[in-house]
Amino acid sequence: MGNRDLLKTARTWVIKIGSSLLTDNGRGLNLDSIARWGQQICQLQDQGLDVVLVSSGAVAEGVSRLGLPGRPTAIHEQQAAAAVGQMGLIQAYESQFKKFGKHTAQILLTHDDLSNRKRYLNARSTLRALLDMKVIPVINENDTVVTDEICFGDNDTLAALVANLINADVLVILTDQQGVFDADPRTNSEAKLISEASSHDDMLMAVAGGGGALGKGGMLTKIRAARLASRSGTATIIVHGSSPDVLVALQRGVELGTLLLPEKQPIAARKQWLASHLQVRGILVLDPGAVKVLTGSGKSLLPVGVKAVSGQFKRGDLVACHDESGKAIAHGLVNYDFDETALIIGKPSEQITSILGYEGEHELIHRDNLALL
Repeated sequence: MGNRDLLKTARTWVIKIGSSLLTDNGRGLNLDSIARWGQQICQLQDQGLDVVLVSSGAVAEGVSRLGLPGRPTAIHEQQAAAAVGQMGLIQAYESQFKKFGKHTAQILLTHDDLSNRKRYLNARSTLRALLDMKVIPVINENDTVVTDEICFGDNDTLAALVANLINADVLVILTDQQGVFDADPRTNSEAKLISEASSHDDMLMAVAGGGGALGKGGMLTKIRAARLASRSGTATIIVHGSSPDVLVALQRGVELGTLLLPEKQPIAARKQWLASHLQVRGILVLDPGAVKVLTGSGKSLLPVGVKAVSGQFKRGDLVACHDESGKAIAHGLVNYDFDETALIIGKPSEQITSILGYEGEHELIHRDNLALL
């Protein structure tokens, strides 16, 4: 099976649409294009895929609605334009998806939301619930409150962080270019499209960061986003958003754009990320049954399978799972603080609400946040 065929089996997609595509280069929302992308996303969902949409365009749409001569330079004016534009952006998506009987949800995030472990777990739980409900989340950066990020308009990075958040199989970045070329096609007629490469190929950075239109136009941030997405094993495709039926064609394995592959398979990449980016804050000692379930079935860790807990950790911290002999068998992001964990270990999940006084997660560690060692 070729690498393009991997898209046929990819079950979780993050799709990012850039401002230039959405707003006709700043002239207002391109409703015809939004309708086409919306129809294709609905087709993917109808095939059983989970799809999350990361959308730029709020500031550009605000500038258009307010009749401003161009994008403001003052941060507070950009943020005001984003607040106005976000209304139109979400209204456009909601109305288009509604035509196909689909529900949408608006989620505004900042990069800090995904670097803080507690908010990371909250965002992940919400997204997982929405996808289970067959809702299409529409995510944008919270441009009304962020400061430095708005200067860069870097939703490519946000899309990659969302891919990490939900363990996406593929990140599709829809842009106004065919993909990544080995030279700037606008100044070099000999430039060739790179069909496939490793996301960590240094050649890509040299091509995108060498100045000129490619670097200024944001290709560098897209390649950096592909590298970021690859840490959870996500493949990235950079492709022209106006290609006919682009999303459906990609899902069928059609060779469009540039496919950037992670160096590791998803499980290995996730394990590496958990091991290298967080410090172990506590230890859970598992009974033999829980060890068997984790290592044999790949299921989540429930409180009932834990015999003892040590350390001082908060919800979202990394903890180690040991067997009774002290052997470390897994690392994972825990769903409860130490004090709460101590109260619910050894107990069935249905008793969590009565013990803690609120309805929390059924799992102590969800399987998507757990990596075997």
